[in-house]
Amino acid sequence: MKISKAMLSRLPGYLHYLKSLPENSAANISARTLANELGLGDVLVRKDLAKVSDGGRCKTGHQKDVLIRDIENFLDYEHVTNAVLVGAGKLGQALLGYGGFEAYGMNVLAGFDANPATLAGGKQVLPMEALIPFCRENHVSIGIITVPAEFAQQVCDALVEAGVEAIWNFAPLRLQVPEGILVQNENLAVSLTALRMQLKLKATVSED
Repeated sequence: MKISKAMLSRLPGYLHYLKSLPENSAANISARTLANELGLGDVLVRKDLAKVSDGGRCKTGHQKDVLIRDIENFLDYEHVTNAVLVGAGKLGQALLGYGGFEAYGMNVLAGFDANPATLAGGKQVLPMEALIPFCRENHVSIGIITVPAEFAQQVCDALVEAGVEAIWNFAPLRLQVPEGILVQNENLAVSLTALRMQLKLKATVSED
């Protein structure tokens, strides 16, 4: 079964919406309802759900609790993946302090920075020279990069050397990685620009 990156990006959105429903909400939910709430096509949502769950019925839809379980199992949220963060500036500290990653299968063990410290919540920020041995000893699979662009490639290279297999990159730089290393780029400037342009176009349409 082929799974697209686009589908993988949609599944957490389905899960988040389903979990946000009130406890007294209907026990079943249809693909069409889910699609309407998330602004997606109902055929697309139906195809996505069919790949992760066989519990859907034509007239009754999916049992909500079963669908949540099936999506979580498909996304392998029960198995926690160890991660580290490099760059304990304001963004890095905010990510280190976020307690919700484990619900999505990721455990951020520690941060690394040129200025080591101990943050609230018990997360340590260790010196950079400890990065590679720490990752190897703790079987770290994901590296989160929140350093300035000029340091990002150097940090990426160190993470790859340490055995990290996936990079979550917040630096505004396209990283060069060996074949087989996964990279997810989060360019905040691009997202902000897209949002501003959508706002501008919305205002223009409203005025017409």
